[in-house]
Amino acid sequence: MALTLAEGAKLSNDIILQGVIETIVQESPILQMLPFVEITGNGLTYNRENVNPAATFFDVGDTWTEGTPTFTQITTPLKIIGGDADIDNYLLTTRNNVQDLQAAVIRLRAKAVQQKFEDTFLNGDSAVDTKSFDGIDKLTVGGQSLTLGANGASLTLAKLDELVDAVKGGPPAMLLMSKRTRRSLNTLARATGSLLQADRNDFGQMVQFYDGIPVAISDYIGDAKTVGSSSDCSTIYALQIGEGAVAGLTSPGGLQVETIGSLETKDATRTRVKWYVALALFNAIKVAKLIGVRP
Repeated sequence: MALTLAEGAKLSNDIILQGVIETIVQESPILQMLPFVEITGNGLTYNRENVNPAATFFDVGDTWTEGTPTFTQITTPLKIIGGDADIDNYLLTTRNNVQDLQAAVIRLRAKAVQQKFEDTFLNGDSAVDTKSFDGIDKLTVGGQSLTLGANGASLTLAKLDELVDAVKGGPPAMLLMSKRTRRSLNTLARATGSLLQADRNDFGQMVQFYDGIPVAISDYIGDAKTVGSSSDCSTIYALQIGEGAVAGLTSPGGLQVETIGSLETKDATRTRVKWYVALALFNAIKVAKLIGVRP
């Protein structure tokens, strides 16, 4: 069963871990929604559906033809992401009455892990960094990659609808875009005499909706990508989430906060935040992207 980080944290009795997860989930709309499948082992091998066999009509006595679906076998290994948080014992002893230094330092380290995961979720390329996993930009291929033109163009609602329709088997669970693109979308909505719907999510944050689909914002979607002769382009991603679509992979227990203890070479205490994690796309038609979005 796939659970989001927030739901998984409810099953933990570790107060520090619960606080770390609460911190990173509040900062990331992706981690608020993305479910994770726990796997035993160092990776997952699965079959990604390519083409379904076609059905046809037959007359009585016709010879029936066999049709076979095709799959691509994918092996996704778990990758290691994390970092150490060191707290000087002198400060821990003399300044802890002002602020819980250990909690503050661990919270900052957890935020760094969240930022690295979100960046890799979007832009990861294992061919460039063999220690990381492939993100949705690289995983989206073929007819699931739409464009606004050879050199990009301004966003239109018609093209955004085309992006939504490119995700098959139901509407996307989210539209991921940059802040600049969201401003363009708001301008388009106002120009048509309507506004994007808005409501609070499960974390008490205000979220906009386009045609009932949550609009999620990420600082790791660049606004300076090159498409043709234009170097001011951005990308919008539409994706379904869950088993059978886009899901995270994690080792049992998920994100971990490990106390290393006193260090040998300096008067400090170390805590390690680590995560054995990866990303899986179980079906290529569950994600699409629109490139060439200019201001």
